[in-house]
Amino acid sequence: MNKLLYPLVLILACSVYGQQSRTVYVIDGDTLTNPYLDLNEVVVLPNIKFRSYDDYVSYYKLQKRTIKVYPYAKLASERLTILNQRLANIKRKRAKKRYTKRVEKYLEFEFKDELKRFSRSEGRILIKLVHRETGFTAHELIKNLRNGWRAFIYQTTAKMFDIDLKTSYNTTDVEEDALIEYILQKAFNEGVLDPGHNKSK
Repeated sequence: MNKLLYPLVLILACSVYGQQSRTVYVIDGDTLTNPYLDLNEVVVLPNIKFRSYDDYVSYYKLQKRTIKVYPYAKLASERLTILNQRLANIKRKRAKKRYTKRVEKYLEFEFKDELKRFSRSEGRILIKLVHRETGFTAHELIKNLRNGWRAFIYQTTAKMFDIDLKTSYNTTDVEEDALIEYILQKAFNEGVLDPGHNKSK
């Protein structure tokens, strides 16, 4: 029996010997390997006081729309980062244009049906959130990635639907934008949305 246990004891001894030593801390009788706790940042938000029932209803409509469109704005930011990284590796201007067109067609195919179902209000919020996430208005993105003529055509078309691609995200001067930011911060705190990162903040 001892001969059978010998290899097992040897393996256990080697594994114990092979472990890295750690510093332990004893605090109020508790043994800890790390005296610090890593906590996520929490933003404490005040409760909103509504002036009327209509304001209350408007806020909850805005909240629903914002939570619906934010993932698309975040995705736009992520795709833009990837696109810029890849474009930096392409030397020829013509190859860059060709690649950008290919990406545009792919994105159009991937999201066309979903974006068509957005209401005008959701479209307007998306335009603002794209600016929040990328640091560029939708018009600037189109102009930079394609050309000024394409940006003009898209802007003219969007205007027919009462949407302005040049709209920026301004939480200081625009009350709706401040409410959108409040909604986003609350959703991040509650785990409803993933904040990711944004360049404009």
